[in-house]
Amino acid sequence: MFGFFVDMYDVYLPVVALAPAISYFSAGGSSAVQMATLTAAIFAASLVGRPLGAIIFGVMGDRVGRRRTTIVVAGGFTVCTGLIAVLPGYASIGGLAPALLVLLRLLDGVFLGGEYTAANPLAMEYAPRQRRGVYGSLLNIGYPTALAVITVLTMVLLRLLPSTGAASAYAVWGWRIPFALGFALSAAVFGYYLRSVPESELWTRMTKQRRPLRTLFSGRHLRSVGLAFLVGTGAWLTLDATVGVFASHFKALGSSAGVVNAAILVAALLAIPLFPFVGAAGQRFGRRQVFLVIGALNLVVGPILLGCAVAGARSVVPVLICGGLALLLTLVVWAVISAYLMEMFPTEIRSSGYGIAYSLPSIIPAFYPYYLIALSGFMPYAYTPLVLLALGGLFLIGGSWLSRDLRHVDLRNA
Repeated sequence: MFGFFVDMYDVYLPVVALAPAISYFSAGGSSAVQMATLTAAIFAASLVGRPLGAIIFGVMGDRVGRRRTTIVVAGGFTVCTGLIAVLPGYASIGGLAPALLVLLRLLDGVFLGGEYTAANPLAMEYAPRQRRGVYGSLLNIGYPTALAVITVLTMVLLRLLPSTGAASAYAVWGWRIPFALGFALSAAVFGYYLRSVPESELWTRMTKQRRPLRTLFSGRHLRSVGLAFLVGTGAWLTLDATVGVFASHFKALGSSAGVVNAAILVAALLAIPLFPFVGAAGQRFGRRQVFLVIGALNLVVGPILLGCAVAGARSVVPVLICGGLALLLTLVVWAVISAYLMEMFPTEIRSSGYGIAYSLPSIIPAFYPYYLIALSGFMPYAYTPLVLLALGGLFLIGGSWLSRDLRHVDLRNA
C-alpha cells in the first residue's frame, strides 16, 4: 500500500503541485492552452515510460525475483524525483528546462512502471483467495490517498505563498516542497524493501521461465493480454479525461485553484473508504460485472457531470460537486484492476503479465492533450474531455464483456 501510495504520489505531482507553477518552465507570453498542454505532456511522459519499465522490470521480476526488482526500481525513481526538485526554470536555461523536466518524468515513469510490476504481485501472492478482491482494493487505496495528500499539500502552499506569475514564490521554489517530500517517501520505500521485505514464496518455489515475454505473448496468454488491453485502455482514458486534465483544464476555463483542488480532494477522500467496498463487490459478484457497471456510469453519467462542471467553470458548486463526482467515477476503477489482472496470468509470468497488462494500455490514452486539440476542430475545446471519458467507458464495457470470471482462481495453482 505504501509503495503504491508513493508511486501515485509521484505520478500526480505534475498535474496537481506543478500545474500552478507551470509558467516557471514556460516561455514568456505562453497562452493558457499552451501551458495546459505542457502540463499534460509532462504527465503523459511518465505514462509513456511505464510500459517500457513494465517490460524491462517485469522480465526481471520473473527471472531474478520480485524483491530484488523492487529495490532497483525504488532507487531509480527516488533519484529522478530528487533531480526534478532541483531543476532550474525557463528563465535560467531556456527551452532546456521543460525538456529536462519531460525527460526526467519519462525516466521516472520507466522506474515507476517497474515498481508495481514487481511489488504488487509480491503482495497479492500472499493474499487469501477469498479476500483477494479486498486485498487488491486496499493495495490500490494508495492511489486516492496519494491524490488527497498531494492536493492538501498544494492547497496549503498556495495559501501561504504568492503564486501569480513565473517569478512568484510558489512558481520559483514552493512547488519543490512536494517533490522533495516525494524524494523522501521514495527513499523510505527503497530502504524498507532493502531491509525488511522477504521474497515471494510462490516465486521462490516455481520453475523459472527463461523467456517470460515469449510465453506471455503466445497461446491463451496473448488473449489475456488483449482483454487486459481493452479494459486498461478504458481505465486510463477515463482517468486522463478527468484527473489528468482537471487542474490545468479548469484553471484555463477560469476556475480558481482553490475550488479545483477542493474538488480533487473531495473525490479522493470519498474514494478512500469506497475502495474496499468496490473491491468486496468484485469478489462477491465478479470483477467483470463491476467493470460493466463502472463503464456504463462513465459512458453516460460521467460526461453529463463533467459537462455541467465545464459549463459552470467560474462557479464553485458545479466544479466542486459535478466535477468531484465525475472524478470519483473514474477513481473507483482502480479498486478492481489489480485483482482482475493478477488472476489472468500464472506465477511464472505474473510479474511480466501484470506489469505489461497494466502499463501498455496507458500509451494510447497518454497522448490525450493532442486528442483534445484535434477534437477542438469539431467542437469547443472546453468540452473535448467528455468525448474521451465516454470512449473510456465504452472500452471498459467491451473488455469486461469479453472477460471470464476468474475470482475463484487459486494463484498458487494458476
